[in-house]
Formats: sequence, structure tokens, C-alpha cells
Amino acid sequence: MAGAAVVLYPAALQAMLNGPGGLVAKDLARRAIRVESAAKRLAPVDTGRLRASITWALYVDGGGIHARIGTNVLYAIFQELGTRYMAAHPFLVPALRAAA
Repeated sequence: MAGAAVVLYPAALQAMLNGPGGLVAKDLARRAIRVESAAKRLAPVDTGRLRASITWALYVDGGGIHARIGTNVLYAIFQELGTRYMAAHPFLVPALRAAA
């Protein structure tokens, strides 16, 4: 059985944000905010729960600094990709393309 763990290094993240690489992290954060805003504009709205759940975060690992934009709402995948009973209403992928 394989497992996965997420390890955050606050000191390394702080160094990326405020140190010599801070400009890279700030630019990445600016771009992540742009994608988040576009995704919120494109998200289908019924109650507003999906739109309100879209967030971004910066992560540091061995490969460098990364931004994750997404949602923890379980039905988001069905909105993004559709089902055999419902057409897709993509909002994350188009947001990424719009911000590119």
C-alpha cells in the first residue's frame, strides 16, 4: 500500500517570499490570484458555495515553488468535466488559459 505525505517547510517558504527569490514568489502569487479570480468569474453559481471555495496557495518542495489553485468542494469535478447526465461547465482550465 503506497502512501503520500505533504511536508511544508515554513522557513524555506518564508525565504522564498522574502529572500532573494522573493520576486519569483511574488510574481507566482500574482499569477495565482489572477487564475483564482478568473475561475471565480467562470464558476457556475447556484448557491455560491463553489465560487467561494476556490482558493490558491504557494508550496515549496524539492522542485521549487509551486502554486495550487483549486477547490475542496466535492462536486467541482463534475462541474468541470461533466457527467453522462450533465454537460460540463469548465471553470478551472479556462481560467488557467485566460491567465496565461
